[in-house]
Amino acid sequence: MSTAPEAASPVAGRVDRSLRAAGPILRILMQPRDLAHPDACDFLAGNPQELAMPEYVAAIQRALVPDSPSYYSYGPPFAEAIRVVAGALAERLGLDLDPADVFLTRGAASGLQLAMRAVVDPGDEVVFMSPPWFFYESMLAEQLAEPVRVLLTRDGFDLDLPALERALTPRTRAVVVNTPHNPSGRLLSEERLRGLAELLERASRKNGRRIYLLSDEAYARILFDGRRMITPARFYPATFMLHSYSKSLLAPSQRAGYLAMPPSMPDRDRLRPALMMLSLAAGAVPDTAMQRAMPELERMLIDLPAIERRRDRMVAELRAQGYQLESPEGTFYLMPRSPIPDAVEFCDWLAEHHVFAMPGEAFELPGYIRLSLTATDAMVERALPIFGEAIRLFAPAASG
Repeated sequence: MSTAPEAASPVAGRVDRSLRAAGPILRILMQPRDLAHPDACDFLAGNPQELAMPEYVAAIQRALVPDSPSYYSYGPPFAEAIRVVAGALAERLGLDLDPADVFLTRGAASGLQLAMRAVVDPGDEVVFMSPPWFFYESMLAEQLAEPVRVLLTRDGFDLDLPALERALTPRTRAVVVNTPHNPSGRLLSEERLRGLAELLERASRKNGRRIYLLSDEAYARILFDGRRMITPARFYPATFMLHSYSKSLLAPSQRAGYLAMPPSMPDRDRLRPALMMLSLAAGAVPDTAMQRAMPELERMLIDLPAIERRRDRMVAELRAQGYQLESPEGTFYLMPRSPIPDAVEFCDWLAEHHVFAMPGEAFELPGYIRLSLTATDAMVERALPIFGEAIRLFAPAASG
């Protein structure tokens, strides 16, 4: 008696591999939550909780209006946007950027995918730091690259250069770093970045092929206490810098950003056409309106002092309640230790009280939670007594 053959999977193998890698964060993101409840305190993600800046909306509205029949035609990316972006980024980072080395993208994630496709072959190893942004591994899996994770130090979530050096092999093609770091808020220092550059230069010479550095700088303008962004591209030539307007303007669903190469990038004359071809073929270039608005958007920034005040308020109060946490140097996030090892259970309890937080299991760090500082001041004030009640319930010794 014959049996019917097992149905073939409708999903490509590389996509299935990517789905498995993204499983933990997808399960957490897809949980039902009553965020519309009038008492909801949403600390889950870097989402806006208030209306967008009027000047931001006005800039996009102006950019939507065509000034010629060719406004929405096929064509190269908007040259004025690239020129303005290159000039502003060069000034902020202390680099002499060539506009020909700047590529408009749909945010930093789009730029990261673009860089991976340009330099990483199937089977290549790509190193990333843990705790990571949620989707690094799934991106690499879809690219058929081999992900290699290196733990950040637990005393401040800094680069562990000896551990990174041990992780590099002849198959290493790229290393991903994230500064300022999501979720910890750590800004990598010049000393550590110089050490990283020296390490990658040695490994590249030893391997006989270049190791590229993919620098996720999505939060480069969200810095506290007067700090300035230091890009690893100042010290390591083969660096792709990935930037986004989603963070600096708090509009994560309106995708726009850019990839930039420093003037010291090796073989950049060969990389330029590859990046342009890949960006056009993959639809990675922002829509016309976002490109046309970029010269105005580049001059804007969310109310950073308000975010910083919110950080100070929450850090001081949570510490007084007994939570262990560092004060972040940048990004939108606080990362307190959960009072119990199972942060998912702890976040479930908070959710029952209309406080929504991200458990550390989402970013490979059980025992921690992540809180977004994009919550409103009213949410903070409603939530703080609930955090106090939680630690008294789960860890009375700590709160006492």
